[in-house]
Amino acid sequence: MAEENLYSFENEEYRKTYWHTCSHVMAQAIKRLYPDAKLAIGPAIDNGFYYDIDCETVFTPEVLEAIEAEMRKICKEKLKLERFELPRQEAIAFMEEKQEPYKVELIQDLPEDAVISFYRQGEFTDLCAGPHLDSTGRIKGNAVKLTQSCGAYWRGDSNRKMLQRIYGVAYPNKEELQQYLERIEEAKRRDHRKLGKELDLFMLCDEGPGFPFFLPKGMIIRNELESYWRQLHRKCGYQEVRTPLILNEELWHRSGHWDHYKENMYFTKIDDGDYAIKPMNCPGGMLVYKRHPWSYKDLPMRVGELGIVHRHELSGALHGLMRVRCFTQDDAHIFMTEDQMFDEISAVIQKIDSVYSLFGFKYHIELSTCPEDFIGSQEMREYSENVLKGVLEKSGREYVINPGDGAFYGPKIDFHLEDAIGRTWQCGTIQLDFQMPERFELEYTGADGQKHRPIMIHTVAFGSIERFIGILTEHYAGAFPLWLAPVQVKVIPITDRTSEKAQEIAQKLEDVGVRAETDLRSEKLGYKIREAQNQKIPYMLVIGDKEAENGTVSVRTRKGGDEGTMELQDFIHRVQSEIAEKSAKV
Repeated sequence: MAEENLYSFENEEYRKTYWHTCSHVMAQAIKRLYPDAKLAIGPAIDNGFYYDIDCETVFTPEVLEAIEAEMRKICKEKLKLERFELPRQEAIAFMEEKQEPYKVELIQDLPEDAVISFYRQGEFTDLCAGPHLDSTGRIKGNAVKLTQSCGAYWRGDSNRKMLQRIYGVAYPNKEELQQYLERIEEAKRRDHRKLGKELDLFMLCDEGPGFPFFLPKGMIIRNELESYWRQLHRKCGYQEVRTPLILNEELWHRSGHWDHYKENMYFTKIDDGDYAIKPMNCPGGMLVYKRHPWSYKDLPMRVGELGIVHRHELSGALHGLMRVRCFTQDDAHIFMTEDQMFDEISAVIQKIDSVYSLFGFKYHIELSTCPEDFIGSQEMREYSENVLKGVLEKSGREYVINPGDGAFYGPKIDFHLEDAIGRTWQCGTIQLDFQMPERFELEYTGADGQKHRPIMIHTVAFGSIERFIGILTEHYAGAFPLWLAPVQVKVIPITDRTSEKAQEIAQKLEDVGVRAETDLRSEKLGYKIREAQNQKIPYMLVIGDKEAENGTVSVRTRKGGDEGTMELQDFIHRVQSEIAEKSAKV
């Protein structure tokens, strides 16, 4: 990296160091204003920093403003940050003297022979491994913003005390901070939970936390996505299967999921036997393959499943459709011979690329290598990682290495898509697996007449249908492309005299597969148009006496544009052509 970029926010290490120092400045400001407050932890995170505080004062927006003001003073004081170390017992005594019980607990968890580091700035000292900036003066106090306060259990344990977590962000200047805050406001405007309620797509309720309800309009989007998925996979040579929601517990021991995933699973008993509600579809896919013998001539065998899975998530982690306890994975599994690996993986990359291209997503690729708890040999680890590297390099696609983030059974290629406001989401994946075919003793008869193990790929494009709908809702800000829009055309009569004609036009649209509704309420035309625009409906057809008499329609778009008058059949042709553009990309 160029020298001039070392101390800029383009350098992630510097950016995290800057934000980490901000968290210490915030803690110092809090201790100045509320000396009895107890400090927990205060790290830098992907979009700023936070600090967990135990304090009787509730950190309201007004209190956050006071803390911000004190932080600006500390920045102007240009306090030098000085690092020093203490042996473990002295460090404990030091924090006990300062009456910081959370820091004492953190130190007590360290080894007996550990040397503990601290950072001092003025009258304030904090337990910390660093690194930090050398002075509080490096921080631009007028470009610091405390964004929110919320509850957080100490060490993430719901049995421990609830603390107050203050989030903040800072930038090198006010302009960059303002740009960030504008992005945050735009994200709020696009929040799929807000839009899902306004557009009547889905609902979440206390009777089923983490278990979303899809409403009629949301089901249209879901069904269109699933129909597209089926069409694409049929074209790519996949056969669709459906595996049971509940399978016996032994299966999950055999697959290896028990040792790596049981904390996230739900269980039940049937006829005195132990069963699990599936958190993954792949063990069922193993049984599908194992149902009868296969020859090398039958491979590759490509199967797909829109399979419902359940995973236990802590209530605090639930987030609309993005983090749920029940969702549908668009799983696909390919069973193949070793000499088919390269072509099959390459074809899956092309398939995923076509999915994201349809929705206008840019994306970047990460090669996630095997984790420490990988269940295969070192030789197999290296071989499988090199296979994926070879495919990516041959394809000419850029990628970065994500060390240790692969599945316990193998490395993977992850696709991180970028939405309309620059946020990234990991959705698609291609996982190379030599282990599960071994555990399930899968076989095929080779050209030599001998039994061989197939190799398999696990892959998804959407990842979770529910989460992908949430991402799409925010990406499009609720203004879905025509083929996905729950209502594609709203027919609006100007007066009661043209209501019958409006209904007739809506029916003609429905008859040719265009989703249409009429607005027959006794409201002003402008109100009806604004409401249709608020509902993000792509097209509005206004029907007055002239249009009813001439068999024409006055066309408007959701962006408020008046497209003029045209023959109904011409409009139908236009809409059908626009929808057909999607089909041409499958």
